[in-house]
Amino acid sequence: MTQIPTTRTFDPELTGYRYPRAVQFYEFQDQAQTLRMAYMYAEPESSNSESVLLLHGKNFSGAYWEPTIRELLRKGFRVIAPDQIGFGKSSKPHCYQFTFQALAQNTRALLDLLNVDRVHVVGHSMGGMLATRFALMFPERTEQLALVNPIGLEDWKALGVPYRTVDENYAEELKTTPESIREYERTSYFGGQWKSQYDALIEIPAGWSKNPDYPIVAWDFALTSDMIVTQPILYEFPLVTTRTLLIIGQRDRTAFAGPGVSEDVRATLGNYPVLGRAAARAFQHAKLVEITGVGHLPQIEAFDQYSEALLGFLASGEAH
Repeated sequence: MTQIPTTRTFDPELTGYRYPRAVQFYEFQDQAQTLRMAYMYAEPESSNSESVLLLHGKNFSGAYWEPTIRELLRKGFRVIAPDQIGFGKSSKPHCYQFTFQALAQNTRALLDLLNVDRVHVVGHSMGGMLATRFALMFPERTEQLALVNPIGLEDWKALGVPYRTVDENYAEELKTTPESIREYERTSYFGGQWKSQYDALIEIPAGWSKNPDYPIVAWDFALTSDMIVTQPILYEFPLVTTRTLLIIGQRDRTAFAGPGVSEDVRATLGNYPVLGRAAARAFQHAKLVEITGVGHLPQIEAFDQYSEALLGFLASGEAH
């Protein structure tokens, strides 16, 4: 495999990394500290008076939503794409009680700042867990819910994945290299294949891993890993009253199972065809779109199928 084509390094808040659109910052007080939440805010030339909130995954930032943003703008949607605290260009606090509730509260406060009342909420990967929590906490603010290969469709602890402490997570994060990032995404996201177009997905984490201040980022990654494992959301799917779309790439095998997991247990995890169908049955009003031969990022591997499903759902206002 070719060498990763990047020599750039990035500080914890990506000062030298340019997003595809202008980035603004929402500054607020939370947990006895001042934090900054980065976000992109885009308005269409001809508005349909509706808004879409895009919530990124753990290994990503708001920047990777750009193709989706362009399509949404073309259809008349206003778009808000934040970086959650601990991610992207947002603050990387050393002491922060990471919960999906806290991130949802921060996101609602950002919408208040922007005078955006109701939104269609779209979440990918970890963002799917956050999107579901947002819909549960703020149903009056949620028009519809769309989940793109979300994690959290299974409870890893209940399935035999040993708990790792934050310190153990941190020690693993410190071992990260550009090569290990690509290998993880190649095997987990892309079925063992890698194309040059995927390089952009790892530019940020690879650049972080080579910066002297990477331990700051690694610590927040360790904290958010603990949040994901200890705060399952799937038991509350039946409580979601919002119309819901599940877009599930069928080749995905992503599971939150690090070192120490037996091969027998690992083989049972991340079966997205099964998990997606179970989730669709659990939600009150759900539509399931399965995309064959596609992994964890349908919006990268099969953009036309993904965007057709997403835009059709947003336009229909129905999940039947």
